[in-house]
Amino acid sequence: MVLALHSSLPIMSRSAYRITAASIVAFAFAATLPMHAQTSTQAPTDTTPKITFGAFVDGYFAWDFGRPPSLDRSFAGGTPFTTQPSRHNEFNVNLAYVETRIDAPHYRGRLALQAGTSVQSNYAGEPTKGTISGPSLARMLQEAVVGVKLADNVWVDAGIFYSHVGTESWASRDNPTYSRSLIADYTPYYQSGVKFTWTANAKLTAQLDVVNGWQIISENNSGKGAGLRLDYAADANTTISYFNLVSSEATSRLRVFNGLGVKRAMSKLSVLAEGDVGSQSRGAGASGQSTWYGWTAIARVQATPKMALVARVERYDDKDQVIIATGSYLAGTKTIANPALQAVGGSFGVDVTPYARVAWRTEVRGWGNKNALFSNGRTGTPLKRSTVAVTSLSLTF
Repeated sequence: MVLALHSSLPIMSRSAYRITAASIVAFAFAATLPMHAQTSTQAPTDTTPKITFGAFVDGYFAWDFGRPPSLDRSFAGGTPFTTQPSRHNEFNVNLAYVETRIDAPHYRGRLALQAGTSVQSNYAGEPTKGTISGPSLARMLQEAVVGVKLADNVWVDAGIFYSHVGTESWASRDNPTYSRSLIADYTPYYQSGVKFTWTANAKLTAQLDVVNGWQIISENNSGKGAGLRLDYAADANTTISYFNLVSSEATSRLRVFNGLGVKRAMSKLSVLAEGDVGSQSRGAGASGQSTWYGWTAIARVQATPKMALVARVERYDDKDQVIIATGSYLAGTKTIANPALQAVGGSFGVDVTPYARVAWRTEVRGWGNKNALFSNGRTGTPLKRSTVAVTSLSLTF
């Protein structure tokens, strides 16, 4: 549940009230002047804004059976590979944020500040070029976006906002599984730029984004990215989504990504399926394209009014390490390059909702990789398999 305040007045500081009082006096004086002496220079006002405040906290404990020595759930050598849950054998906060929204017929906006281990993990690749901006600022801003209505059913929004790609959500409360599928973790969760949204009719919504690049707020080159999303409501229970993103990455390589997702909700069963494929030019001195692909399928059954069961299968293959650089590890005095992530996985979860604002989610998840890749804190020898169990308690304010 979100606490809401409905007001036609913005929240103002004490100094702002003094300015407003002076304005009232000036207006009263102007009202005594002849009508022809007054001019209409004020911008039109939207008289029905709705201001909403909210917060969310998700705490967790996870056990990685590979027992990574750094406690970061990682590939051999210590490179972290997942955002949620990202730590082993540790009580911590996965995600906590506070937000305020404003919604009116002709403008809207959201400001949300965040922290947590998933935030640290997800923003670790945020570039630093120059001395301003970079990850220390970027990771604090979940969203900072302002929107204006341009015409009937057409909006433009600018700032930092959630990515237009994918079918899974950043916050665990909005996701069918507690942790994110690999295709979600390795596509953008956030973007910085401008987006245009057109609600064509009751069934079709189109969105065009122009952004700095592939999940970056701080720019790392002179290029930009552009992406399209189409959401089609086939019926009252089914939504089909297509999304793409074309961008110039740090080494001036052209990256092209396409994805297709389907969501269907029935009385007690909901399903989600998504498939992605991407390619990137190999760069200077090399010809051809490197490719990667992935898919996931999730089913959620509402077994009782307070308990749901969730199952997932997934596949991810980035043989050329375009998106996932797996790093290396030291074997004696020799440095060994890790193989690529080419994994098949699955998970099973139990979600309990004792009260409307509280969620207790428990999940067991595992992957098997083509070659030994995952961290092994017991012997140091990389593992072909990775298994984690996590339990989480979250509260929505």
